[in-house]
Amino acid sequence: MLSYVALFLLIFVVLVLFYGVIAIHDIPYEIAKHRDHPHQDAIHVAGWVSLFTLHAIWPFLWIWATIYRPDRGWGIQQPEKRQPVDETLVNELHEKLAEQARRLEILEQKQRGE
Repeated sequence: MLSYVALFLLIFVVLVLFYGVIAIHDIPYEIAKHRDHPHQDAIHVAGWVSLFTLHAIWPFLWIWATIYRPDRGWGIQQPEKRQPVDETLVNELHEKLAEQARRLEILEQKQRGE
């Protein structure tokens, strides 16, 4: 009687581990599918390949699946919209730059002894 219980327990543990590994390997694909990842098919195939590599590449699949987000893509944020340029400020800066150029020219002339 005890040997039947042990056999049932052994089969149960093997089945749970087998289906557990398969369920775990599919997590990156589910993340990619949820985020509408453009490479979700490749992530799914790589997940199955990771079964043969004893899940050595699985952490990289997890990272690959979580990097992409539909609202911001690959993490590169869109540039902020530019503020309108204040023309008076630009003119003022041009005048200051011209004044500095005149003062520099005067100093260079004094240094050369002209």
